[in-house]
Amino acid sequence: MKRIVLGLLAATAMVLPAFAADIQPALLYDLGGKFDKSFNEASYNGAEKFKAETGIAYVEFEVSNATQREQALRRFAEDGRTPIVMAGFSWADALEKIAVEFPETQFAIIDMVVDKPNVRSLVYKEQEGSYLVGVMAAMASKSKKVGFIGGMDIPLIRRFGCGYVGGAKAAGATDVIQNMTGDTPAAWNDPAKGGEIAKTQIDQGADVIYAAAGGTGVGVLQAAADAGKLGIGVDSNQNGLQPGKVLTSMVKRVDVAVYSSFMDAKDGKFTAGINDLGLKEGGVDYAMDDNNKDLVDDAMKAAVEKAKADIIAGTVKVHDYMSDNACPY
Repeated sequence: MKRIVLGLLAATAMVLPAFAADIQPALLYDLGGKFDKSFNEASYNGAEKFKAETGIAYVEFEVSNATQREQALRRFAEDGRTPIVMAGFSWADALEKIAVEFPETQFAIIDMVVDKPNVRSLVYKEQEGSYLVGVMAAMASKSKKVGFIGGMDIPLIRRFGCGYVGGAKAAGATDVIQNMTGDTPAAWNDPAKGGEIAKTQIDQGADVIYAAAGGTGVGVLQAAADAGKLGIGVDSNQNGLQPGKVLTSMVKRVDVAVYSSFMDAKDGKFTAGINDLGLKEGGVDYAMDDNNKDLVDDAMKAAVEKAKADIIAGTVKVHDYMSDNACPY
């Protein structure tokens, strides 16, 4: 996979001094579990890299239901843990309250903006990375029908889908079949249902399917591979889950977000504010490695790199579903 440098652009910045001796990091995962092969696992990888490089241990918590969030967050804050990084937008309500109660604690949340002077909000332009894999999907598709399977039906996941449709249509797809797994947090961890939806899309003619569904996506990739079709992974590089059957993965550098939050706190450089991360900042991209190199020909590489350059330059505008809750493609 390409080396990606994550540039954090703070729209609002307030330096919160900290020193190595004060660092007691904590990481709180979202539903789906630490080893979901996707979003949570990327967070874990970032924390592990920090620990390996610095020798500083961190504590972690895997939430199993929504009622645990505020209790867990408050417990870590009371114990003097800082920085505390939360993986997932669902921590926002608890953080809104706890950040006020513990103004000296450094917090970071991924995929949501919490406007507090001691909170770093890390959000991504998922539509940009999804546009790139949409281009690749359309070029790899023989039927010119491709699929998208999201997890929980929320605007954030529709942002993935909208970008994907834009890229696929721009590269010649005639149809993009879209389904969501559910409307509750359980949608993130249901590989069996993901596989069932993928089979239905394949029956409708889709031969490349993009899964943006956390742990549920593992079932999507499995079903696509079993049917002799191609899958597209998300968040982490999932090319190796079904070698030779995953066209690419839309990588979202959650690992770097966690690592940077911990490291900045250690170095006394932690900043609060909004970090909006797209292709230009290295926050999203597509994955290439030995597992998918034979699936991506020179024409596809040229097309996706051109699309990437055009998006960074601003000559191609990728629609953000969340700006008006609509997708024009």
